Amino acid sequence: MLRPTPSGWISLRRSNLRLSSPPVHPSPNYPPGTLSLYTVIIPARDEEASLPETLREIYTAFQAVDIPHELVVVDDGSQDKTWSVLQSLKAGIPTLSPLQNPGPHGFGRAIIHGLNQMKGDACVIMMADSSDSPADAIKYWRLMNDQGYECAFGSRFIKGSQVSDYPRVKLFVNRVANFLVKLGFRHGLNDTTNAFKAYRRTVIDGCRPLLAPHFNLTVELPLKAIVRGYSWALTPISWKNRRHGVAKLKIKEMGSRYFFICAYIWLEKYFSRGDYRRD
Repeated sequence: MLRPTPSGWISLRRSNLRLSSPPVHPSPNYPPGTLSLYTVIIPARDEEASLPETLREIYTAFQAVDIPHELVVVDDGSQDKTWSVLQSLKAGIPTLSPLQNPGPHGFGRAIIHGLNQMKGDACVIMMADSSDSPADAIKYWRLMNDQGYECAFGSRFIKGSQVSDYPRVKLFVNRVANFLVKLGFRHGLNDTTNAFKAYRRTVIDGCRPLLAPHFNLTVELPLKAIVRGYSWALTPISWKNRRHGVAKLKIKEMGSRYFFICAYIWLEKYFSRGDYRRD
């Protein structure tokens, strides 16, 4: 069954989502080979069942292509055995650097805590539930390190992407929300709300202060990066639904929070006269 989307037509079969080709984006700003360490930031709350598979897959994939990295998993007040699982995994994953967010808690706060502690000169934000592909994180690294982009964004809804078992209600809400964001910012990105994106450290620093304490950080970071003039590349990515635990995003609770962050950055884009753009 087909439904119109902001960038084309989409099949509602959960195992196969396809859309149009990616648009053209600003030119890269850095020469090749300028990055030395890739930080993977993973916020985790009650993810004891998901983390072993997720971390082993990322570590194995990165080791296979010799990407220098650290895995920064931020335990955001878990009530299960997440922290003890992380400690036990350190022996087999030497690049693992688990942290505990002392609070206040929240998805965005956990990511910011990880950003504040990271050692890398580039980072990628990934989910603890194995929904994001390590192969796509490697593509991000290559876009930034080999081609010189400051940000690497993925879309699950362009030609070449693949999505498996996306819940239909969340899919509908996702496409409506991203259509509205794309309409308001005219930035050519149709998957702004997805957290799985990569940034150079200079971009993170240029987007501070980061305001969003919850899942709305997933739109604050890319929108600020785009509005403030950092270069970015877009690539198709894959996504699969979690096999363990429950999703933490609560759509009813997040609507007004997403709107606040989008409105704040929209005002910056159209009324700040470029005061916050990169030097």
